[in-house]
Amino acid sequence: MPDEELQIDSLIVYKNQPGRVVQTGKKLFIELPDGSRLSVRPKDVILLHPGPAPVLSRLQPPPGDMQTACELLAGQTTTLPELAELVYDEFTPATAWAIWQQLADGLYVGGVPEAIVVHAPDVVAHIQAERAAKAAAEQQWQDFLGRLQDGRYQPEDAGYLQELVALATKQRENSKILRTLGQSESPEQAHALLLKIGYWDKMVNPYPQRLGLPTQSPNYPITPLPTEDRRDLTHLPAFAIDDEDNQDPDDALSLDGNRLWVHVADVAALVPPGSPADEEARARAANLYLPEGTVPMLPPVVTHMLGLGLDEMSPALSFGLDLAADGGIVGVEIVPSWVRVTRLTYEQVEARLAEEPFVALYALARRFEARRRENGAVFIELPEVKVRVEEGEVVIRPLPPLRSRALVMEAMLMTGEAVARYAVQHNIPLPFTIQDPPDVDEREPVRPSEMLALRKRLQRSQQVTSPGIHAGLGLNLYAQSTSPLRRYLDLVVHQQLRAHLRGQPLLDAAAILERVGTADAVIGSVRQAERLSNTHWKLVYLLQNPGWEGEGVILDQRGNRSVVLLPDLDLETELYIKGSPPLDSIVALASTGVDLPRLEAHFRA
Repeated sequence: MPDEELQIDSLIVYKNQPGRVVQTGKKLFIELPDGSRLSVRPKDVILLHPGPAPVLSRLQPPPGDMQTACELLAGQTTTLPELAELVYDEFTPATAWAIWQQLADGLYVGGVPEAIVVHAPDVVAHIQAERAAKAAAEQQWQDFLGRLQDGRYQPEDAGYLQELVALATKQRENSKILRTLGQSESPEQAHALLLKIGYWDKMVNPYPQRLGLPTQSPNYPITPLPTEDRRDLTHLPAFAIDDEDNQDPDDALSLDGNRLWVHVADVAALVPPGSPADEEARARAANLYLPEGTVPMLPPVVTHMLGLGLDEMSPALSFGLDLAADGGIVGVEIVPSWVRVTRLTYEQVEARLAEEPFVALYALARRFEARRRENGAVFIELPEVKVRVEEGEVVIRPLPPLRSRALVMEAMLMTGEAVARYAVQHNIPLPFTIQDPPDVDEREPVRPSEMLALRKRLQRSQQVTSPGIHAGLGLNLYAQSTSPLRRYLDLVVHQQLRAHLRGQPLLDAAAILERVGTADAVIGSVRQAERLSNTHWKLVYLLQNPGWEGEGVILDQRGNRSVVLLPDLDLETELYIKGSPPLDSIVALASTGVDLPRLEAHFRA
């Protein structure tokens, strides 16, 4: 507005407030409704009326009919003075301010004081409808927030609550809801609020989704088992030994004289490199084992077709191992085969260890274990449990250190060493598993606290393309190869072995390294999801069993707090215990509460 149009007592607008000019010049001095005076630039104000402006708090216009005036001028352009004359029959500071307020409101008119566009009735109706909808939405939002603060929700709130679900599962990083309520925008806080209002209950496990893992089985077409020559080993009794609830039996044992046969599900026969199922398995890296169920890396039909003992005869890739008297592997034969498998639990085999062939099988396992001990293998025996969700109840079963478990484990390790040696001998690129030696005392740990300390010092095992020592296992060469239904890199080993046996091209070291890198990027999340999920369900168990009491073993001291292992739950906790009992002391504990979203269990000694 040119300087000459502004004069003392003119009515202006400054930052949407009325003002009165009290001094002109290069700088304007204006007075605002609260009596304050400001120095502003002329270009920062809008002239509404030349004045004289009355006391600003008395800018009350006379009665007028804005709606009728706008109907007369619908779609036309006018000026502020002209519109004030039409609506109020006069152009005064008060009517000028009233027109400005209508202009700022935007319902009937738009534009600027020099060119006011008068809205047609249909435009007005549209704006009114939009405002009504916005007001209704705001009221719904406020009602929703009120219900949250009262700890409840209604079915119509589901749309709003998806924001909290997305944050609780880490599908988004912020939340308008939590921000409005003045709460931290974290997955744990979102989880806590969903529990508080009852939208989620304690049976919701958010951790697989939070870690970006698929929770549904893959579904890719699988071709029929190819016709090929297979060694008939069905005359040898074969035993798939696993937990009672195991659903994917992928290894079995036979004894043929002094030769140990380890039969492994022949997954590579159905899942060649580069197939859709192979690509999906690579992206998943491994089965995801959760207390509420297993999310497989391969389509379930693969297990149905290849699981050992699920049909009368099963196709396998069989490894014939010959052991020397000192437990060393002196011969290995690898053949596609047909086997006839009987499924047994660890407990059933434990009860039959005095029978053949289990006597001989266990003797071979002990011989191999003794060799590993001589080579510096690390043995840690801390309590383990299996957590399952069965019909809405959490069941925790201890896993006792059965000899039958050791038998199976040693047979699998024998196979891993034999496969690694075979691959080196025949120049087959494989993902080898290595582990650097731990910085530990020479003596074996005996007490629980020593075992925990040793476990903390163990180096992480790695899968690489060059063979090397696995210090923790006491093996100079090792390649995981007995779980191709469960672990992707085991499947890669089988793909390479089958290609070698059939004289087909092998994946080179670069292709193996690419697969190792892809699997390694995912497997950490898989194992973390399993750990967090197990802890989640252990805390749900405590919620389902209020007042739980049991024993704890003191494993470590952190300041004035003790690190305590609860063997019955395989759960560690920290708490203050008066007198700071020595390590490995047994203390009686009672549960005092659970913070499920933060995975915290509280106990008193």
